[in-house]
Amino acid sequence: MEYRRLGSSGLEVPALSFGTGTFGGQGPLFGAWGSSDAEDARRLVDICLDAGVTLFDTADVYSAGASEEVLGQAIRGRRDRLLISTKAALPTGEGPGEAGTSRSRLIAATDAALRRLGTDRIDLFQLHAFDAATPVEEVLATLDDLVRAGKLRYVGVSNFSGWQLMKSLSAAERHGRPRYVAHQVYYSLVGRDYEWELMPLGLDQGVGALVWSPLGWGRLTGKVRRGRPLPEGSRLHATAAFGPPVADELLYRVVDALDEIAAETGRTVPQVAINWLLRRPTVSSVIIGARNERQLRDNLGAVGWALTEDQVARLDAASATEAAYPYFPYRRQEGFARLNPAVV
Repeated sequence: MEYRRLGSSGLEVPALSFGTGTFGGQGPLFGAWGSSDAEDARRLVDICLDAGVTLFDTADVYSAGASEEVLGQAIRGRRDRLLISTKAALPTGEGPGEAGTSRSRLIAATDAALRRLGTDRIDLFQLHAFDAATPVEEVLATLDDLVRAGKLRYVGVSNFSGWQLMKSLSAAERHGRPRYVAHQVYYSLVGRDYEWELMPLGLDQGVGALVWSPLGWGRLTGKVRRGRPLPEGSRLHATAAFGPPVADELLYRVVDALDEIAAETGRTVPQVAINWLLRRPTVSSVIIGARNERQLRDNLGAVGWALTEDQVARLDAASATEAAYPYFPYRRQEGFARLNPAVV
């Protein structure tokens, strides 16, 4: 397993990390993802640790906290061998104190996560979404207190826009608060919007990307193909409405290219799709998920080899889409590009 610095921080993380959205299995979304109990989860954690995957990602909203609980049970007795990442901000109830990133909510959410996980510290704590109602100075001051108390080691965000992240980083710099070192983002061969603004920002500010849904919300598993109905057992039947939209033509164009390269390399379609992501700028770790041992072992096969430059170029071309304004001139016109070269 390759290890990389998380952004500009001193924290080393594995190139592949494990997402525990399949732990617990409660609710219409997470119930469709998976339902690993503590025994199943312990076996998956065993496989991860044997392969060098030491970062495990969860959130308080995953199965209403059950994901954190199951992860805590699965790592009991070996906490010091791994890193825990969790998230808070999204609503966990209807009450006024059960959503957002106010001081009271962050303190309560951190303490609740520590109890569910059965640990005394969280290695990486991320804001699951931007809370427009709470001043960023209040958020950062609270996170600073939690870091100083030893409850949190590093802090990051997830699903922020460029201006939201930059505003927070600027405030942290101005007030001497902990800077966000990670941005957990959606990024895949059928979802490259991350590249337009967030990737250049990450490069400039030293914010590492933790990639969620690297297989395009389950569309790049090799089972979804042109001219065929959606497989009966696909979780897309129950979860497509929750995830990022993908145009059919883009999807099938990418799958065709993945099929060709999988045949050339002797790898599976998911392995090729994840390997492509591991070469992208700012990517510190790609979060893989699995409902069972077979899926996990297949995803772990994405490391230890490399696509050729030609194969990367073909995947780039198959997955390319037109950039939105104000980004498209920098991709299309030489004069714009000379002033601000494209990142990718």
